[in-house]
Amino acid sequence: MAKFVLAGRADCPYYAKAELLADYLQKNLPDFRIHKITQHPDVWEEWLKELCKKNTWSHKNSPIIWRELLDRGGKGLLLGGYNEFLEHAQLYYGVTSSMTTELMKTVAQENLGTHIEKELEKEALKGLINPLQVWITSASAPACYNLIPILTSGEVFGPHMEISINLFDNKQAEEKLTSLVKEAQDLASPFLQSVSVCTRAEEAFRQAHVIIFLDDHVDKEVHSLEDCIRSRATLCHLYGSLIEKNAHDSVRIIVGGKTFVNLKTSLLMRYAPNFAHNIVAVALGVEGKAKAELARKLKTTPSCIKDVIIWGNISGNNYVDLRKAKVYRYESAVWGPPHYSRPVLSLIFDSEWVNREFVVSLKKFTATGRQFGGILAAHSIATTLKYWYHGSPPGEIVSLGVLSEGQFGIPEGIVFSMPVKFENGTWVVLTDLEDIEISEQIMTRMTNDLIQEKLVALGELIHFQPYQSENLI
Repeated sequence: MAKFVLAGRADCPYYAKAELLADYLQKNLPDFRIHKITQHPDVWEEWLKELCKKNTWSHKNSPIIWRELLDRGGKGLLLGGYNEFLEHAQLYYGVTSSMTTELMKTVAQENLGTHIEKELEKEALKGLINPLQVWITSASAPACYNLIPILTSGEVFGPHMEISINLFDNKQAEEKLTSLVKEAQDLASPFLQSVSVCTRAEEAFRQAHVIIFLDDHVDKEVHSLEDCIRSRATLCHLYGSLIEKNAHDSVRIIVGGKTFVNLKTSLLMRYAPNFAHNIVAVALGVEGKAKAELARKLKTTPSCIKDVIIWGNISGNNYVDLRKAKVYRYESAVWGPPHYSRPVLSLIFDSEWVNREFVVSLKKFTATGRQFGGILAAHSIATTLKYWYHGSPPGEIVSLGVLSEGQFGIPEGIVFSMPVKFENGTWVVLTDLEDIEISEQIMTRMTNDLIQEKLVALGELIHFQPYQSENLI
């Protein structure tokens, strides 16, 4: 078997003539094989120099042809250039080339065009397979441990997207993060290209496509609620400047956690203004808790309950709206196909439970966050990201913390949980929903703390006065 390599400058007429001759030989001779390499004129000389240095050859022009001797353990036998290849073809195979000079030039230009097209295709494909850079802050938090297996499952970003996970935390958490890296690598996920640790703030969010904010650590001790709020402002100021400096232009930022979720989202928007439109707060944890409470009451499964709306402060005063809530596949005297649903409120006859016990349970949940464990936090974040990339279920209402533009009578400029749908890589507030007006009393209860938190964080208010109301709903 004769195995030849033909390499040349993409616009070289002599390469074109040698290529035509090589193609003829390969087509007509069963034991002749050719491998072709073209290089752009701008890089040809450097490429040829490196090739000759590696193989200790002496050759200066295009094309260069050599015979492979790999089956014999050799480095290859240099044949020479076009003239040497032509002589070899005449001597061993009795074949020569009759290509005219004009045709040689035409084919050479076609070769250059084809070479450029292939290089552009390679760059485009490289862009597609480059891993998605996912950054997780406060990565030593329990939620991160549960989040990594979900992110690397292929379900969140899709089966054709590789990711690189960057775990960001303070220096004291480095040992824990190193252990987490090893566990993530042990997953052997085909979607995880790499996982690394970052403890240097100035390096955070480099080329980040996705940033996930978990509950942050406060380095110094705080002695009051106001100090706690102001410490969030300091951290968000740091994070915002790093996002502006280091993150990718298309970065998507998602804020989770148990405390001050709306406030942190609002502050990040303030300190990373170029990315404010792509910063959201996760409300699906509270939504999931509400669905679970309802499912226990109705003796069904939480996945059968849809369209529960969380309004307001995700980690504080909020309103769980059941006016649009539906239950599917509910076993009762009335039965229908899988798409058949019934209003949740029509199936719960205990209004005292809805207005008191249900509300108190969720109020304790958002106030303390004690039941908001790592599994729920991770699942809520991952599901929000999945919807953001691939769209939420058609016709289904999703709760999300976004910046208010005055929809539903909500004051502008605060981050507020409201009903949305995800589609085409973004989210849309469902302002066309009917019969979901919010009473002035409920609106005041929800917005009072959010406005005060923001004013305290920015130093415009000294003391925080939590909203007091005997009416739980």
